[in-house]
Amino acid sequence: MGELIIRKIHQKDNAKVASLIRAILLDMGVPKVGTAYEDTALDNMYLEYDKEKSSYFVAEKGEEILGCAGIAPLQGAAESISELQKMYVAQEARGQGVAQKLMEACIAAAKYFGFESCNLETIPNMTAAHRLYAKNDFHFIEERMGDTGHYSSPVFMLKKL
Repeated sequence: MGELIIRKIHQKDNAKVASLIRAILLDMGVPKVGTAYEDTALDNMYLEYDKEKSSYFVAEKGEEILGCAGIAPLQGAAESISELQKMYVAQEARGQGVAQKLMEACIAAAKYFGFESCNLETIPNMTAAHRLYAKNDFHFIEERMGDTGHYSSPVFMLKKL
């Protein structure tokens, strides 16, 4: 089936990525309202991340996209703060280091772009993700930073870069 490759998203990946993300969110019981599920950007992630200080990565094995994650400026916050965004891994690829490799690509990009810290928002039942974030020096914080519009994502974490 091939080797796992982490690469920047291509325009041809848009439909696969949107489908993957929405399927994962539904499988995890994430609300459709107030979360990434309803983001119009999901249908054109290539264009959404074709901006300054932004990158979106896919984890690909053969022709199959197994995961994805992005880095961008945190909306409504200081210019020095980035946000780890829309990081998802297909059920069959979990526990194989895919999320770790995606996160490493995003953090490397954030450092390259000159950000000083990285924020993320998630939901309480994504405990495996919380462990991964903590292992990578993200710490829980009490209050939301910025203005993502994801009011149904009440868990906040921050990492100094």
